[in-house]
Amino acid sequence: MEDKIRIGISACLLGENVRYNGGHKLDHFLRDTLGQYVDYVPVCPEVEAGFGIPRETMRLVGDPENPRLMTTKTAADHTDQMANWAKTRIAALEKEDLCGFIFKKDSPSSGLMRVKVYNDKGMPEKKGVGIFARMFTGHFPLVPVEEEGRLHDPKLRENFIEQIFTLKRWRDAVAKKPGIGSVVAFHSKNKLLIMSHSQKHAGAMGKLVAAGKALGTEALYRQYEDQLIDALRLKATTAKHINVLQHIMGYFKKQLSSDEKQELLEIFDRFRKGHVPLIVPMTLVNHYVRKYAQEYLAAQTYLNPHPVELKLRTYT
Repeated sequence: MEDKIRIGISACLLGENVRYNGGHKLDHFLRDTLGQYVDYVPVCPEVEAGFGIPRETMRLVGDPENPRLMTTKTAADHTDQMANWAKTRIAALEKEDLCGFIFKKDSPSSGLMRVKVYNDKGMPEKKGVGIFARMFTGHFPLVPVEEEGRLHDPKLRENFIEQIFTLKRWRDAVAKKPGIGSVVAFHSKNKLLIMSHSQKHAGAMGKLVAAGKALGTEALYRQYEDQLIDALRLKATTAKHINVLQHIMGYFKKQLSSDEKQELLEIFDRFRKGHVPLIVPMTLVNHYVRKYAQEYLAAQTYLNPHPVELKLRTYT
């Protein structure tokens, strides 16, 4: 990529002392590891909306679908102040070309899911979404989002990182060489990656690209991006990966010796049973792609979708 991926993030996760008590919630993976490949746009709703440091804690109260933002002890209602600030901040974020946003879990402003909402009896229910997070996702429905807590799960981490890298590649492709040809080239290189999330989407998107001239460039861009994000939000399961790996094997089955075929099938089976992580069959496949000079496969982002330094695809 010619430049880094721009990602929004709750400022406290980068070590900024913006929490209610003047502290932070530094996440070393996000700042030090993923941070090598992205440019973060830090956001702290409470501070930017004018609540200061330190400040009284706040919580969501009332209807989980339309809660109020209230201070915990004094019961001051800050919903309108937060919402008015969020409208302005979200408008400014339109200029940032964000490919993702990482929110702080459990926050009444930034929590993405299962945020506590207190009912009229003072009892909490984990059914809420932070005020800013709800407004952001409503305004940017195609931008990949995740909570930092969920990113500790290796499968969710890989899925989110794969989304942001793919969205960046997509945007770069259509910006660098506008036209239907750029969509055709992008789909060709990312077909197997899309298949690993949804074979149904891969087929539908192939038909969409084939009908590109009739649709027109702008409509094709819009519909393709919608389906791309929709597909990538579906988890790439072991069964889906096996399907793609077997598909890949078909490209050079005539070149492989009987021993090489057997070795591949054995490694696929070990991966299927959870005895080895995905990186094992992927490494062997990449070896044969290079050995037998399979140009089409060598161009597939599925084989190398993100930097090896992030150490993804290493879980079982």
